[in-house]
Order: sequence, then C-alpha cells, then structure tokens
Amino acid sequence: MIEASLSAAAAISLPLPASPHGSRATDEAATRYGRVRGRREDGILKFLGIPYATPPLGRLRFKAPKPPRCWSGVRDTVTFPNPAYQAPGPEMGPQSNGRMPAPSEDCLYLNVWTPAADRKRRPVMFYNHGGGYMIGSGSATGQDGTHLAQLYDVVVVESNHRLGLLGYLFLDDLADDGYAANQGMLDILAALRWTADNIEHFGGDPDNIMVWGESGGGAKTAAVYTMPAAVPLFQKASIESASPLRFPTREAATSRAERTLELLGMTTADIPKLYDLPAARLLEIQQSEAANGVAPWGDPGPQPGFGAFVDGHIIPRHPFADGAAPFSAHKPLMIGTCRDETVFFSLFGPPDIFSIDEAGLRRELSSTYQGAELDAIIATFHRSRPAATPAQLYFAITTSPIWRDAIKIAEAKAKQGAAPVFMYQLAYDNPTLVPGTDFPIGSPHASDINLKFANTDKNLDSVLYSDQSPGRLATARHMSELWAGFARDSRPHARHVPSWPAYSLSTRATMRIDSTCRIVDDPYRTERLFWNSHS
Repeated sequence: MIEASLSAAAAISLPLPASPHGSRATDEAATRYGRVRGRREDGILKFLGIPYATPPLGRLRFKAPKPPRCWSGVRDTVTFPNPAYQAPGPEMGPQSNGRMPAPSEDCLYLNVWTPAADRKRRPVMFYNHGGGYMIGSGSATGQDGTHLAQLYDVVVVESNHRLGLLGYLFLDDLADDGYAANQGMLDILAALRWTADNIEHFGGDPDNIMVWGESGGGAKTAAVYTMPAAVPLFQKASIESASPLRFPTREAATSRAERTLELLGMTTADIPKLYDLPAARLLEIQQSEAANGVAPWGDPGPQPGFGAFVDGHIIPRHPFADGAAPFSAHKPLMIGTCRDETVFFSLFGPPDIFSIDEAGLRRELSSTYQGAELDAIIATFHRSRPAATPAQLYFAITTSPIWRDAIKIAEAKAKQGAAPVFMYQLAYDNPTLVPGTDFPIGSPHASDINLKFANTDKNLDSVLYSDQSPGRLATARHMSELWAGFARDSRPHARHVPSWPAYSLSTRATMRIDSTCRIVDDPYRTERLFWNSHS
C-alpha cells in the first residue's frame, strides 16, 4: 500500500511535503468527547470512524442528531466505519472486498486524513460523498484522502450520514413527536460542526474549511451553502457535477411521507410504529416507485424522492433559483461539470445507444422533447458541433441541461458581487472504449472523483479509471492541485496551469481542465443562448 501510494505520487510528479521542523506529531488527538488513536500509514495519519453524533437508533430514528457520548481512555479509530443504511455496494459488508463493514443505521462517523496531528493549521477539505442521497460512503476507495494529504499538506474529512428514507422522511407536519426535517443534512451539519470544533487537534485550520462534493454530494454542498446554521462553520465551497437550482418544497416532502405511509399500509395514527419497523422494510419502500432520491440537478418533480428540501428553517430557501443565498455571499464558490456527464448513465446498459444514427437520435430524445422544440435542439447542436456523430450529439444534448444550470448558478453568484465564483469543465478525452463499442468514454459523470483526489492508482478495474496514460495523470495533477489551491487560498491555482479568473457576465471565463488546461470564454455560447431563449 505504501509503495503504491508513493509510486502514484511520483507518477504525477509532485513532491511529498516535509514535516514541519519543531512540531510535535502524535498518533493520538483530542476531541471534545475523548481522545482517539489513529493509524500511521502511507506517510500520513488516518483517523477512521470517529463518532460525531450519537447513533440514530430507536426513538432517535427520524430525529435530529445528538452529540456523541463522551468516553474515557483512548478510542482506537483505525478501521473504516459502517456506511449509512443502503443496498450494499461492492466495498460494503461480508460479500465485498473488505474495505468497509455492512451498511447500518449506526452510521454517524467520520474519517480524517492528515499529514500530522501537530496543531499546524492546514487547509481542511470537507467532502460530501455522492450517490444521489441514496448510496455512498465517506470511506470509498476513489475518494480516499491519502494522496491529497500527502501531496498538498491538507487535511481531508469525510462523513457518513443518513441517506434515503431514513435521512429525509419528513413527518413533522403529520405527527407531533419532535421529528426533524432534513435529518440527513442535519447529520452533515453536525459533522461540519465537529470539524470546526476539533480539527485543530488534527493539524487542520478551523478557520479555513472548504466544503465540496460531487453529484449527490454536490447537491448536499449546495444545501450546506443554503443553511444559515452552517455559515460560521466553513469558508468556501465547490459544487461538482450537480446543478440544483431548486429543491423540493415542504409540501412535496410531506406528500412523499404520506405516500410512504400508504405503501406501508399505515395511517398517520401509525407513525409511532415506524420506530419498530426493520430498516430493511424501509429500504424496500424507498426503492419502490422510483422514490429513491432527488436528482442533484434540474427541477424536482411533483412527487419527489428522498433528499434535501426547503423546509423553511434548516433550509429556508431554494439554493440558486432566486439568486445566491445572502448569508453565504462572502464565501467563494467553484462550480462545474464533466463534459460528457450522461455517458456514465449508459455505461452499464445495452450498448446500442453508442451507435445510433440520426433517426435514433430523434427517437431517444423524443421522450423528453417533441415537435418544434426537438427540431430546434437538434439543429442548434448540429451548428454548435458540426463534426459530432449522432451518438455524440445525444450525450451533448442530454448533458447540456446540467451545464446550463451550472451556468445559472455561476451567474447568480457573479451577480451577487460579494465573493468570486470560478467555473470549470473537465474535458479530458479519455480514450478508453465503452465495452462492446468503439465509443471513447471521454469525461463522463464520476470520472472526476479519482482525478481530484489524485487517486489515479485506484479502481483500475473500472472503465472510468483504468486509463494510465500520461494525459490522464497530468489531468489528475492539475485538477487535484487546483482544488487544493482553492482550499488553501480561496483561489484555485496550480503549477503549469493558466491563471484562473473569476466568472463574470462579461467574459464568462471557464477553466477547461485537461492534460493541458486552458481558459475558454463563454464555451458553447450558441447552446447557452438557445437554452436562455427556451427557458
């Protein structure tokens, strides 16, 4: 493991930071609740499975998280904790590769990767994992914080938090027992508060915390940016491959709760019985009727799944539909997407979509667009991308609403004029072919995760991450260093990368991240103007 990590560091040509002279490093650290002992490995310290709240079990199910219980002595935090309750992923439980235990309701733990527990005030990168509010973990291999801590002298924090029905079933308007709204987001708030209160003992700077996340984690980050209680706990944010302008409303969340009770064969009088239902039964209901989670982009439907919503207090407003939140005005923001987001969602289905002709393009888009609108969209993208094949146009068109709404977020922040916003697009042309096709994957959704964590040596059995070419290693060096630079100085910067200007309505400067990065003003202008005229 040590050899693999160091070889990866060498591959992207970055030096490991030297230990600070005169600092007193230790394998232990203090928290407000007791001392913890970490694991010294790969040249850094790893504190894995630190409790940041009381397990949300029994009568605490569907309630706001409570502080953890204090302990005496030194608690070992050397193994990854339980993921939130969910359908087990490939790294979870006894049938997995052994990285994590099985999912559990007892999940309110976090991981810290740090160069040293020496009280040096390093930038803190607080990451929200993706998975559309349904799945995922703060312990996944691709987002392991080892290399970021090694290469850039930063502290990485990742939490597990309640997901799906257990994290977002809203009962407070149906019963009176102190039920919480957005309990999964309250978990993240508790983990962020723990970080602000304790990270100095782990070599981090509590006054320099960056909140960031990809996909569902980007939506969670947008929610944090829109939570007044989070304002004093972080200084900057990065929303990646997620463009949530709106969240579902309180009324819609209540409607989902009513439908949940109906599916369970219960009425509001039976709500107290929810404490006793097995979590497996709740997961079964969550997965029915496509009620899994709220998409991290686009407008929520009339009957949303489980995810962050505007409850009027914890999240008092939509994230960006009515401008950026005034209480987060002074916090710099990064926002962007992968160029080929929707390729990801076709990787694991029939490969036919990757070889469609013009008729197939119209057929595939007709479930979303019809008539003159469909004609105008296809004509616009043909003009914008004259050399594109029908399959390439399909993925460009289906990706463009995510990019369009990311632009709207950047515009809202730029109009606010109080702190900069930096816009990017990951545009690396990954040559790996979609299995069974001659279609290169390019830069699909989730392909950025291992790049920004500098984890090019991990998940090599995945089509997303198998490419070991110099171009991909250079892209990882640029992306990870830009993000660490933003964490450090609130301005993304890296060696061998052009200066990255803030986004403005006049220039619309956008960093195109690749093996050679460049600034592009107003990319895909024709498409942007088309969507503006049809919104």
